Amino acid sequence: MLIKKATDIPSSEITSESLYRNRREFIKAASATLGAAAIGSILPAEVAAAASKYDTTEPKTPLANVTSYNNYYEFGTDKGDPVINAAGFKLRPWRITVSGMVKKPATYAIDDLLKGITMEDRIYRMRCVERWSMVIPWHGFPLATLINKLEPLPSAKFIKFQTVLDQDQMPEQRRPILHWPYTEGLRMDEAMNELTFMATGVYGKEGPPQNGAPIRLVTPWKYGFKGVKAIQKIEFTDKMPVSAWMEAAPNEYGFYATVNPNVDHPRWSQAMETRLTGGIFDQIRPIKTQMFNGYTQYVEKMYSTLDLRRNF
Repeated sequence: MLIKKATDIPSSEITSESLYRNRREFIKAASATLGAAAIGSILPAEVAAAASKYDTTEPKTPLANVTSYNNYYEFGTDKGDPVINAAGFKLRPWRITVSGMVKKPATYAIDDLLKGITMEDRIYRMRCVERWSMVIPWHGFPLATLINKLEPLPSAKFIKFQTVLDQDQMPEQRRPILHWPYTEGLRMDEAMNELTFMATGVYGKEGPPQNGAPIRLVTPWKYGFKGVKAIQKIEFTDKMPVSAWMEAAPNEYGFYATVNPNVDHPRWSQAMETRLTGGIFDQIRPIKTQMFNGYTQYVEKMYSTLDLRRNF
């Protein structure tokens, strides 16, 4: 069977998520003519609440691209590998171990850990460090909701995440591409920021595995390598975690990983990016990279005392 990469798929062949798109377009149209109060009276609560103030209004990357063009080294180093090699990856049962400076350390079944947490949809710009980007409708919940539920101690300054270590399901973990399991982290104020999101799926649905299911981190003002996937361990600590890419190439990848077009990667410029939206011209026309990926109003205060050229 021939499997195409996202860049090989003409826009005319991409099947849109029509229900998802129509729902949001209906909300926007109704909002313009009736007002928010009227919408609530004619739409189910779940639909009326679907639009988020954090959503970008830029064209969304089609589902076919979002789910077939992925960075996920546990399933292969080529961006077309994960959609093939993650097929059959088991999302249940799934357990997450919470440890460190927290009042509720334990190993939780994921469904128990997320019980009572309301899911929502947000459309974020996501930028990979390799000069390409997508606009993805994520399904999940704010990380702050989970942190508040777990009750970290005041001494916790950072939160550390680790991917599942499972060489049977993730064959590339048998090779020393990185130090496995994949490790990432955030400062606590970053973790509690209103943008920081734990995604359980895309386009209003849970999964798929190649996008990091059953649960992954999304920090839309940072580069994509911060988005640790298939999380199985969460630790609250007073020490800055050494992340996978920091350990592998400390001169190229720092802890903060904020999108900064004024700081080049040692091997390429970060000033421009190619947005994958499905349209032929959109895929080949570079656009200027925005500071903090366009989310300056939400995050710049966290870095007011840092030199983001040194703390990259």
